[in-house]
Amino acid sequence: MKKFIFILAIAAFGLASCDKVENPYPPNNDPDDIYVFYPDGDSAHYAANVWPTFTTNTNADRNVLIEDFTGHQCIFCPAAAAAALQLEEDNPGRVFVSTIHTGASGQMEAFQEITLPTFAIDFTNAEGFAIGKKFGFDWPGSPFQGNPFGSVSRKDHGNGYPVLNAGSWTSSTDAMIAANEHKVNIQAVSNYYPSTSGFFLHTEIDVVDAGLSSDDLKIVVHLLEDSLVAPQKYPTSTDYNYVHRDIFRGSLDGFTYGRTLDAAHLTPAGTYEFFNFYELPAQYNWENMHVIIYVRDAVTEEIYQVIKKHL
Repeated sequence: MKKFIFILAIAAFGLASCDKVENPYPPNNDPDDIYVFYPDGDSAHYAANVWPTFTTNTNADRNVLIEDFTGHQCIFCPAAAAAALQLEEDNPGRVFVSTIHTGASGQMEAFQEITLPTFAIDFTNAEGFAIGKKFGFDWPGSPFQGNPFGSVSRKDHGNGYPVLNAGSWTSSTDAMIAANEHKVNIQAVSNYYPSTSGFFLHTEIDVVDAGLSSDDLKIVVHLLEDSLVAPQKYPTSTDYNYVHRDIFRGSLDGFTYGRTLDAAHLTPAGTYEFFNFYELPAQYNWENMHVIIYVRDAVTEEIYQVIKKHL
């Protein structure tokens, strides 16, 4: 079993971040010290009192990530969202959803566009558009040409592509849960401090399948909003009190597709470490936010494992 440690300390989302910090505990007199976001003390205090010690991860289950490519003016998207939610509820702790407001072109389309006064909220972001384009127009022959569409752990479920239509989400999810091809384990500890908007996330990754190449694996951390009430178009009406769920708001470290688990980043102790410093934007309520952490294969795009952590 190969073991890596991915440590993410978030304290300024949306700003520039450090790709690698040589000293894992920067001196507290450094004006850029991330521990100004730790209200109870300095780095030494955090290390002695908060820094987690991971025990052996005994999980034997593979979790599933459903990515829902959607839009608030897509009349058939609510049915797809309901199907994804039902799968999540039917498989607690095993199925998670990321709702990405995007089309296949990598730019604003009719289903996502803002139309005042009703559709006034912009659910889109550049990273969501990039994901849509990657699996849409940029992927030769991709069946993703319009909403609703999505993926079930970006696995090829028989159509030759890592994406599939919403009508296949249930059967594909059920098949993955039943097969339970367990290849990667993830566990995490999160520490959020409302007084500073500082979020420290520690994540351990175990590559269970020795046949996987760590050079091909990426660790991805995405920020999602739990829910937001806003209008949604239906075939014959508009629901002004529609609950949008699991809204993709971007990647925490600026790496939409993650960072490589490669030998160049392994520490002498055999760990894989990153520090990135962010602050949760003021427009978000931390109690209504969570992150999903997943490991993807950069060659096949398949997502081997995913977990969810609330702030």
